[in-house]
Amino acid sequence: MKYLYLGVLLIVSLSTLAQSPTPLVSRIAFGSCGHEDKAQPILDIAATHRPDLFVFLGDNIYGDTKDMQVLRDKYAQLAAKPEFQRLKKSTRLLATWDDHDYGWNDSGRHYPFKQESKAIFLDFWEEPADSPRRQHEGIYTSYLFDVQGRRLQVILLDNRTFRDDLRTYRGELHWDDRYFYPLDYYPHETTDSTLLGETQWQWLEAELRKPADLRIIGTGTQFGISFNGYEAWANFPHERQRLLQLIKKTRAGGVMFISGDVHYGEISVLREDGLYPIYDVTASGITSTWHFATPNDNRIEGPIMENHFGLISVDWGIPDPIIKMEIFDIRNNQRVEHSVPLSMISFR
Repeated sequence: MKYLYLGVLLIVSLSTLAQSPTPLVSRIAFGSCGHEDKAQPILDIAATHRPDLFVFLGDNIYGDTKDMQVLRDKYAQLAAKPEFQRLKKSTRLLATWDDHDYGWNDSGRHYPFKQESKAIFLDFWEEPADSPRRQHEGIYTSYLFDVQGRRLQVILLDNRTFRDDLRTYRGELHWDDRYFYPLDYYPHETTDSTLLGETQWQWLEAELRKPADLRIIGTGTQFGISFNGYEAWANFPHERQRLLQLIKKTRAGGVMFISGDVHYGEISVLREDGLYPIYDVTASGITSTWHFATPNDNRIEGPIMENHFGLISVDWGIPDPIIKMEIFDIRNNQRVEHSVPLSMISFR
C-alpha cells in the first residue's frame, strides 16, 4: 500500500538500480538527525551546492514509537516541509535509517515492529514494488553510478534490523576516569554478537567485489571513532575489524564512510596494517545539536556543533581524482575541508 503524506505527492523515483549503473555523480551531500517538528533550513542550504545526491543517514524523523500510525504521521510532517520538497525537486534522495526512524531509541533486532516500520520507510522513500530491498529482510542496498570508465558505488547499510542488544550498565551511572561523562554502553568482547547479521555480511562481501573506483558506505552510527561509551561500531569491535578485514580480503579500493547519529560533525580516520586510511565523515545535525562532543582519538577535523550537512566532491577530470570532504554550517560557512587523492585510499 502506498501512503499519501498530507497531500504531498512524492514524484521522484528512488529505485535502487543495484544492477543497472547510472550516470556518474561527483557531488554527494548528506546529513542526519532531523526532527519533524522543527524547520530544516539546512536542506535549502544543501540544495544551493547543487549536489547530485543527498543521502539521509538516519534519524530522518524521531519516531520513537510502537504505534505505526504515529510513525506514518511523523513521516507526513517531514514530507510536508517546503524545504524538504525543494531539496527533493533539486536532487535525488537516498536514505537509510538509524534508531529513531527505525522506531525506538538505541533499538536493534528485538524491536517488535521492524517489519511494519520497514514497509513504512520504503513507501515513504518510494522504493519500487519490485526492488530487492522489499524482497529481503532489512533495508540495506547499493547503487552504481558509471560513465566514461569511472564508477562510484554507494552502499547503504542497515545497522538496526539484525543488531544484537548493546551491553549496558543496567541503568546505573558508570564513570570512567578517561571520560568526563557517564558511559551508557561497553563493548561486546565475543564474536557471537553481531551488528550486521550474516546475510547482510554475505551481501556486503559480494558488493565489495564489484568493480568500483570509489565506494561510499553509509551507516547510521559512526564507524571510524574510538570507543566513547555511546552507540557506535566501537561497541562491536570484532564487527568493525571484520569489515576492515573484508576490505583487505576483497581488495576493494576507495572505501570511505559517511555516518550520523551524534548531533555534531567531524571527520575520523582509522589506520590498519595492510590497509589504506579509512575515512568516516560524520554529518549529524539537520535540526539536532548536542552540548558536547565525546573524546575521539581518531578525529582529524571538527567537531562542528551547529546544524550542518556534509558534502563529498570528486574531481573525476584528472588522472588521480581528488576526493574533497567538507562540512557546511547553518550560515553556509565551510567549517571543514579535507582532501585526499583517490590513490591514497586505494590498494597500490
